[in-house]
Amino acid sequence: MEQNVRKRCRDLLKGTVHSLNRGTTQVIAGSGEKAVESAIVKKPVEDTVYLSRETLEGDEVADTVHHGGPDKAVCVYAKEHFPYWKEKTGKNFEPGSFGENITVTGLLEDNVCIGDTFEWGEAVVQVSQPRHPCYKLAKRHDIKQLPLFVQESGYSGFYLRVLKEGQVSKSDPLVFKERVTDTSITAVNRLNFQEADNKKGLQALAKLPHLAESWRENVERKLEKLN
Repeated sequence: MEQNVRKRCRDLLKGTVHSLNRGTTQVIAGSGEKAVESAIVKKPVEDTVYLSRETLEGDEVADTVHHGGPDKAVCVYAKEHFPYWKEKTGKNFEPGSFGENITVTGLLEDNVCIGDTFEWGEAVVQVSQPRHPCYKLAKRHDIKQLPLFVQESGYSGFYLRVLKEGQVSKSDPLVFKERVTDTSITAVNRLNFQEADNKKGLQALAKLPHLAESWRENVERKLEKLN
């Protein structure tokens, strides 16, 4: 039975990389807003690059407190969501628009689970947490409500940790290897936003293997407030 489940996952889950994106720190600001430094503006690259435990070669992280690190080495976003954002905001969204390192098709929030492991080129990566929308995303596009729209839609994207370093490129697909939990990115987002008072769900999430530590700490803080 378990082998059949894994086979179905392997057959169904494969991420086609449409763009590999990197960014450097620059000043961004929406209209009338205080300027901030961020590397959220990512641009496509065609080269093969080295993926280390914490970052893609040549990709910068301006805010190392809230971004980057072993649990958030690579940000992934689904190209399938771009038409929704075009209709919602009237603006065009291109690869890298959400600060993602990988713009992909085939890997969506509702079919990817915490702990899912993929081969990507020479590297091996693992899903660790959703991407949490912040005010810098709003500044990047000058859409004040964009983080709220992301929360409401659930189109957050997600992060990968690196289990094995190596060379990666746009031509390398994300090939499914293993599933260790059945908790999807969609489910985690729902508990974080729409069901933040779901004590039983949050308790289960806090114990979830392979969940990023910073996210687990956030869940534990929510539980303390509910007690």
